[in-house]
Amino acid sequence: MVLRKAGAAAVAAGVVAVGFVAVVTLGTFAASGTTGTVGNNLAIEAGTVPAAYQPMIQKWGTLCPEISPPMLAAQLYQESGFDPAARSPAKAYGMAQFLEATWATYGVDADGDGKKDIWNASDAIASAATYDCALAKDVAGVPGDKQANMLAAYNAGPYAVIRAGGIPAYRETQGYVRNIQALARNFTAPAPASGPVALSAQSAGAIYFAQNQLGKPYLWGGTGSADDNGRFDCSGLTQAAFHSVGIELPRVANDQWYSGPHPSRDELRAGDLVFFATDPNDPRSIHHVGIYVGGGYMLDAPHTGAFIRYDKIDGRDYFGATRVTPDGAQALPTRDDKTGAVIAPSQPKA
Repeated sequence: MVLRKAGAAAVAAGVVAVGFVAVVTLGTFAASGTTGTVGNNLAIEAGTVPAAYQPMIQKWGTLCPEISPPMLAAQLYQESGFDPAARSPAKAYGMAQFLEATWATYGVDADGDGKKDIWNASDAIASAATYDCALAKDVAGVPGDKQANMLAAYNAGPYAVIRAGGIPAYRETQGYVRNIQALARNFTAPAPASGPVALSAQSAGAIYFAQNQLGKPYLWGGTGSADDNGRFDCSGLTQAAFHSVGIELPRVANDQWYSGPHPSRDELRAGDLVFFATDPNDPRSIHHVGIYVGGGYMLDAPHTGAFIRYDKIDGRDYFGATRVTPDGAQALPTRDDKTGAVIAPSQPKA
């Protein structure tokens, strides 16, 4: 969670079950839907941000050269999952998770209603960008990557960055910088010549694991534990499948959506996660996930009363797909299962 304590350490063609893994491991390639470039003028990829907020994030993400719209989106997602009503145990509030004292300094009336409202999405987005750019100015004289230094100042405080002459040797701060920049790539619209992305070696093993669960009854909240008698719900199955190959996904489908780049429907390859939502313009409405296996089919744990099985992905509320990457999964925030708040480790001393 954040922080916002100015000047101090910051306190998101048919299915073949038998032998299918061998087909997957041959490797296929597809356009990535992302780019590794970090820049101020990058566009946000459609579907990664609630449509109501995308214009504001796109606008304010160019406030200063050290930030970008995808980077700002990654921060807001990490802080609150784009929830304007989010509140943390540390008394950080709103979509951008400001402490009240810092809001008093950096709060912006972005919608022109005469009020700087910490709960207002437009005000929170603008204020997050304003705070980022103020930190960038504080550490402008520090050598190295300007965006990385700004993110380090966001996490550890500008004085720690100035003292260190760059990113401080705090494990948490170094991880924060790495994760936000990695996560930002998953929010970035594809460049025309962004190039192909290979299927990960892990996708074959994830499918193999899921195939071995075929026929098991669905269990709401099931993660395959002994207490669950080895049963799963939809996101429990995908989480366990990628855990089996050393990739740790978040528990819920909404967060799993951000674990890698987003191939289009005609770029789907076996091992991609496929998602379904009630609102085609809002990733927060994602309610189901499965593992694509080819030919328009997925492996999934459908619903109470059903069994883990193969299902078609068409003819339902298909939202999009994610090609899971180890870096993308590692960059995602850890959230409290009950409150959804980001679980923050203890802060380093600035």
